[in-house]
Amino acid sequence: MQEIRKEDIKQEVFDLYDDYAHSRIERREFIQKLSAHAVGGITVTALMSFLMPAYASSLQVMPDDPGLKSSYIYYQSPKGGGKMKALLSMPIDAKGKLGGIVVVHENRGLNPYIEDVARRAALAGFITLAPDALTPLGGYPGNDDQGRDMQSKRDKNEILDDFIAGYEYLKGLPECNGKIGVVGFCFGGWVANMMAVRITDLSAAVPFYGTQPGADDVSKIKAPLLLHYAGLDTHVNEGWPAYELALKEQKKEYTVYIYPGVNHGFHNDTTPRYDKAAAELAWKRTMDFFNEKLK
Repeated sequence: MQEIRKEDIKQEVFDLYDDYAHSRIERREFIQKLSAHAVGGITVTALMSFLMPAYASSLQVMPDDPGLKSSYIYYQSPKGGGKMKALLSMPIDAKGKLGGIVVVHENRGLNPYIEDVARRAALAGFITLAPDALTPLGGYPGNDDQGRDMQSKRDKNEILDDFIAGYEYLKGLPECNGKIGVVGFCFGGWVANMMAVRITDLSAAVPFYGTQPGADDVSKIKAPLLLHYAGLDTHVNEGWPAYELALKEQKKEYTVYIYPGVNHGFHNDTTPRYDKAAAELAWKRTMDFFNEKLK
């Protein structure tokens, strides 16, 4: 069987995967349309395997990293899903109180990639909380397809309440200095935007390719924003001009970066949409931003 290389895959294949990952097309239609690109010895099965996340081989910070204290905790979300599970991580040699970061997953629950991102941020000197919005349904099931189906059964505004409750939990920890930021990816990018709308004392928000709040909500934003967008992400980017206009009119503090030639999900190093240069640059900018706003 021919080895599949990212550079040999047409953009239409990545667009198809994006539609499938965001439930714009069903699995059957995804496979059917993908078959048109199964040429030259490449099978549909091989293409699907190539496109799906490879979590085990992509972790940057292991769960038992000796530099971290990292464990699952539970907190209450009175307006959302009730008792919520989350990964709480902090550097083991922390001196003094730390700034906090809520890490918000995509549309499929708290998968290994998001847990890894939370550990990366903790190693950078923060206390991080990565909740699992699927807790009321039994938690992340171990695969993204099922996780996506499960998350679609929850009301997104109740999920938002769950992450706001996570913010309150993190802020109340004795190890936290009270300055809390949020970073979210995909669906989590929307949550990050909306936490900036809902939480008046949020210290910083970093949405990665997140859909935008309505123009009427922008006036409520107090937190400084750092926004990352993928140049090829036509679905999410179509909402950016109106959002930027509202941010400018309301004189909000924001910085935006649009990374040319990369796909939605470019920070996720478990799929071939990952772009190493853009991901590393966006993450450095994110950590620099949090170091400025949370310490």
